[in-house]
Amino acid sequence: MSKNTFYRRRKFWYWIGGLLGTLILILGIGALVLSAKWKPTLTTKIKEGVSNASNGLYQIDFKDIHLNLLTGTAVLDSIKLTPDTSVFNQLREKKQAPTHLFRIKLAHLKLSRVGILTAYFKKKVTLSAIILDNPSIDMIYHKVPKRSDTVKDDRTLYQQISKSLKSIAVGQIKVVDADFDYYNGKKKLNQVKHLSINVKDVLIDSAAQFDTTRVFHSKNIGFELLGYKSETKDKLYTLMLDTLRGSITGKDLEIRGFKMEPKYPKIEFSKKYSVQKDRYDLDFKKISISGIDYVGLNNNGELLVRKIDLGPAQVNVFMNRELPPSSLNKSGNFPHMALKRLPIPTIVEQLKIGKVNVAYGEYNPKTKEIGTVKLDGLNGTIFNLTNDSSRLAKQSHAYADLTTYVMGTAKMNVKIDFNLTSNNGAFSYKGKVGAFDLKALNAISKPLGQIELESGKVTSASFDIVANSSGSKGVVYFYYNNLKIKMLGEDAEGKEKKKGLLSFLANTLLIKDDNIPGEKGRFATVTHERAPQASFFNLMWKSVFKGMREIAGIGIVPMKNPSKPKKK
Repeated sequence: MSKNTFYRRRKFWYWIGGLLGTLILILGIGALVLSAKWKPTLTTKIKEGVSNASNGLYQIDFKDIHLNLLTGTAVLDSIKLTPDTSVFNQLREKKQAPTHLFRIKLAHLKLSRVGILTAYFKKKVTLSAIILDNPSIDMIYHKVPKRSDTVKDDRTLYQQISKSLKSIAVGQIKVVDADFDYYNGKKKLNQVKHLSINVKDVLIDSAAQFDTTRVFHSKNIGFELLGYKSETKDKLYTLMLDTLRGSITGKDLEIRGFKMEPKYPKIEFSKKYSVQKDRYDLDFKKISISGIDYVGLNNNGELLVRKIDLGPAQVNVFMNRELPPSSLNKSGNFPHMALKRLPIPTIVEQLKIGKVNVAYGEYNPKTKEIGTVKLDGLNGTIFNLTNDSSRLAKQSHAYADLTTYVMGTAKMNVKIDFNLTSNNGAFSYKGKVGAFDLKALNAISKPLGQIELESGKVTSASFDIVANSSGSKGVVYFYYNNLKIKMLGEDAEGKEKKKGLLSFLANTLLIKDDNIPGEKGRFATVTHERAPQASFFNLMWKSVFKGMREIAGIGIVPMKNPSKPKKK
């Protein structure tokens, strides 16, 4: 190659490079000019669009907008989306108000690879991604009246926007590290931090408008929460979870490693209160929820769940009887009564419990010991948990079928029928208990009846009881052999001691050593009055325990009832 040829080729590439550089410079300057020219117009259009699309219910404001026509990116800074309360109140009066309102704040909203020219000339909005960095989202539930005579707008979203746009396509919408608060009116119910949401393949056009595989016009909406940790309002518990994952499209939610840990040991914790109060220590390895109607929750403020799988888990409850009892009537905490207090209509078709260990302990100030009742390996299913009025009109009872091992040895099956419409917490329960050694019940019989079981073998037991907040009545069957007891009392210092004479008399004159099934087998008809401070579990157990005492022959010995609240 000659030198002249080499220099001619080099000059050609210099010329091409210079031309491209000039074109890039011109395009860059043009983009800056167009961006500057379009910025005020685009700002106005965005604000008008949000207001018009929401019929004036929402207003959007932002500090600045950065538009790059070359890369097709747009960034909005310091954004606020707020509802207009006056418009909401007007809609409420017309019975046209939505169930939920939203308040959103975020530092940046990023739109990538926006087809600006396509949107302008072809009326087709296309974006690669929308990214919301560190938003603060408030979701506010309002119980609003709905007009029965209102003609529902059955048009699809595409049909509503088709006059101005032919299609909207977004590859991905990401919400990164959001703070999410859920309110019932002005009352904050739930607070979640570090929440991430990923919405994929959003499409609104003439074909996709009837695509039943899409939810909220997307192919999938997923959310994830990792390493969550917070304190309760009273600063006495730490709430933690390892992972929370769910999909609106899949209608599911899975929680792993949820814990509610008390911040203080048992006795120290109890003294944070002036009256008796339960201390909870919860460890749920897994909670799986399926068949969640997220769309109905959003649109109507109603929660419908097909199934909840709960467990494995450890549930520990502690009560210090050294403190005076609360004046609160605990009937309001019966499971079906607590269900009534949920702030939104709720239907859980099935709650399945698997491998849950429950322990309930009480501190006895006289013996300075903690007695604990254990239910090991609790398994079973509860059907039709609901406070929804329309559901209750069709099916007003919830049913539980549970199996557990009392004190780790006595296998028990119990079926519970909850009257969900009852105002006095009415329910009934029946069950069967297999063979076990009676000495396993000393942790219960000593604090409740001041009786120690020295020997005895249960062959079988069963019960059928009707109860409510006032008390219970029913029948108890209790078959056993070789029963011997020890009567207990307190000495002058309040310490536990054996009542030797009473124990001898009880075993000789009162105790019936055996009760064998058959025509001569004894049973007890039980009537039990519930103390206002007694819990749901306390009512169930005491009713059965009272029948067992009567069959054994010690029904005349008074049971120890909870102390009454001190008068102020």
